[in-house]
Amino acid sequence: MRIAVYPGSFDPVSNGHLDIIRRAAKIFDQVYVLISINPQKKYVFTTEERKELLLEATKDIKNVQVEVYQGLVLEFAKSKGASVIIRGIRNVLDYQNEITLFQFNYSIDDSIDTFILFPSTNNLFLSSTGIKELVMFNKDISKFVPEHLSERISRVIMERFKKPEAK
Repeated sequence: MRIAVYPGSFDPVSNGHLDIIRRAAKIFDQVYVLISINPQKKYVFTTEERKELLLEATKDIKNVQVEVYQGLVLEFAKSKGASVIIRGIRNVLDYQNEITLFQFNYSIDDSIDTFILFPSTNNLFLSSTGIKELVMFNKDISKFVPEHLSERISRVIMERFKKPEAK
């Protein structure tokens, strides 16, 4: 069985993430979408909210399972019998970060490789940061996130980023 892990913060899940998940699910028998927890990162959505959004967004993909893990992705992958960690690369900056991460992981355990998927053209520019910024400026994000989750994602971002009234 070919098992892969696709880690990320998914804060919030975007159509770019779903693009990678759907394509990975066609290649691998089992894909674990792993909500990684980085204690140095500040998230807008709680871990449980991110999991709920991902479960809803991927409910139609039978070989995808959403999980949360606070340790090294490499350890999670090993515990699930995965041979591959999936990474998405949008640009040169992503490449620089990912090749460093790959080298680090591979030096620890060379039985788990990295599989790179590039986003499709219409998702190439998407980032969770960009989505949050659009919401803060009252822009429609339904083209960038799962449409049935757009309103919920926007509402949570607006609640947590309310601007103080100007005096």
